[in-house]
Amino acid sequence: MKRHLIFNKRLLKTGIFVLLTFQLLSVHSQSILLPNAFAHNDYRHKHPLFDALENGYTNIEADIFLEDKKIIVAHINPFFKPHRTLEALYLKPLSERIALNNGHVYKGYNNPVLLMIDVKTGADNTYSALEPLLEKYRSILSSYEDGIICPRAITIVLSGHRPYKIIKSEKNRLVFIDEDLRKTDRDTTEADVYELSSCKYSKLLKWKGKGNIPDNERKRLCDYVDTAHKYGTKVRLWASPENKIVWKELLKCNVDLINTDRLKTLKNFLIANRKSYVNSTPVLSGTTQKGLRF
Repeated sequence: MKRHLIFNKRLLKTGIFVLLTFQLLSVHSQSILLPNAFAHNDYRHKHPLFDALENGYTNIEADIFLEDKKIIVAHINPFFKPHRTLEALYLKPLSERIALNNGHVYKGYNNPVLLMIDVKTGADNTYSALEPLLEKYRSILSSYEDGIICPRAITIVLSGHRPYKIIKSEKNRLVFIDEDLRKTDRDTTEADVYELSSCKYSKLLKWKGKGNIPDNERKRLCDYVDTAHKYGTKVRLWASPENKIVWKELLKCNVDLINTDRLKTLKNFLIANRKSYVNSTPVLSGTTQKGLRF
């Protein structure tokens, strides 16, 4: 009987220890969010969306094709992946997660998570198919409504083949545009259209992390970043070297989003260096009047 009581006490203590450890790990993992991290081609990971969320990413990319009236997520050929739809891989699981977290992707994180949709098929016809799909999830998507931006849990940003004319003419929409970083010096009346400015790394910089970055290249990058920020958009360089030295220099030049295919490597880098740079403010912080952000 005595041995039985001792065994039960040990079992109870072990159970309490495991529970407390799990809770501490859970709280710790939830608290480390990465506003500067961009999950490039997220759908190519073993667990699309969920790997990025597990690592605290707040910016995620999915390429889409319009195939047989379906919005398919794929890198090149969508023909053999009819079940990998944008809704199944991203919109539905995000909606379910947001419902569990009282309206947020991450508990306690009140800012929108950016979902970039890179359109690979025709701009206008793909957008025509995308609109009704997004409408199903209006309650969780940031919107532009008669001159006012309404931030919600997810902000959709279109890249690739973008229907510029259609989107610019819409008074009510659920999408925004990823602009070419080199074209950010534009009419300020378009500020509510663009939420991100991107460019291929090699179009601006030749430096790949060996030695110091040339002064002229640093100045060129900083000038573009300053202009983009002036117009209220975040900055991302895609196809940048997966290199910690390069990442540090990009952050020093106030590049907002570090593009990566290596989720854990970038996560560890950002956590280790979080005191050496200022986290960027969230995309789509919101407007109460056209052009007035808070």
